[in-house]
Amino acid sequence: MERRTLVVALALTGLMLGLGLLGLCLGASWSSPAEVFAALGGSGESVVVIRDWRLPRVLAALVFGAALGLAGAIFQNLTRNPMGSPDVLGLDSGAYTGALFAITVLAGTAADRAVGSVVGGLIVATLIYLLASRGGLSGMRLVVIGVAVNAMAVALNSWIVLRAELEVAIAAVGWHAGSLNGIGWPQVVLPFAIIGVLLALLFTQSHAVRQHALGADLAATTGVGVSRLHLLMVLIGVGCTATVTAVAGPIVFIALAAPQIGRRLAKAPGVPLLPAALTGAVLLLTADLLAQLLLAPVALPVGVLSSAIGGCYLIWLLTREVRRA
Repeated sequence: MERRTLVVALALTGLMLGLGLLGLCLGASWSSPAEVFAALGGSGESVVVIRDWRLPRVLAALVFGAALGLAGAIFQNLTRNPMGSPDVLGLDSGAYTGALFAITVLAGTAADRAVGSVVGGLIVATLIYLLASRGGLSGMRLVVIGVAVNAMAVALNSWIVLRAELEVAIAAVGWHAGSLNGIGWPQVVLPFAIIGVLLALLFTQSHAVRQHALGADLAATTGVGVSRLHLLMVLIGVGCTATVTAVAGPIVFIALAAPQIGRRLAKAPGVPLLPAALTGAVLLLTADLLAQLLLAPVALPVGVLSSAIGGCYLIWLLTREVRRA
């Protein structure tokens, strides 16, 4: 790891810890840092509030943000395009389609939503790859086809919601906003385990990923199985995106903005994975804290804040890309 990347990672980790402490203090009533540390140690009057209510939400924001940032970095490395993130390519919409199918057709349990999200994301990723591979695979072709597939998936999702029963439609639309409200330990244990497995799998391929960042042709000459690596990275990226979507709904723009912000902070070639993951964790936790504060005591869905922040970032990114072109 380069020295600047290490410094950036340590700085982002410190910022995460500070925001995490703020999240544990913040709630219907303010808890002092001393009360937070006492509750984490198992003593004090706020043990249930801090350990069972606030801590799962803070950890969910950090882990889910890191997973989205990592997924964005994976697809931006594959497409070699700053627009190549899961929400732009349509993977979020595909995962939402699978979850909608689970909600409206199946029993709608957490397991059904998780399986439906993964299957929906994989179907969209496969469709984009098959369409983009005709005539030679390129990053720009992937992005353009991904935008088109995303539009079709959004239209399909709207049709499913309109055809559903009123109660189901209201629940689906509310879940589509992307929210960490009401998340507790039962909702995060399995997603944390899945994301941990995906991160461990990616870690085993860290050398190949670094070689691929220098270029697919160069990676192939050093013995890296490029096709196999692409497939594995797509599966990890889709898995991270779908896991977050199954629990919290589609939280957009974190995967788009975090990798590029992390890359600019680290000033590293390609899109480094660690800064992208840490930046995603910081962005999602910051957005969730703002969502709790803006209309307190009413907590907004975090997806509303991430959309507003990401929209401003997307305008800046498009303007910058047009000027470079």
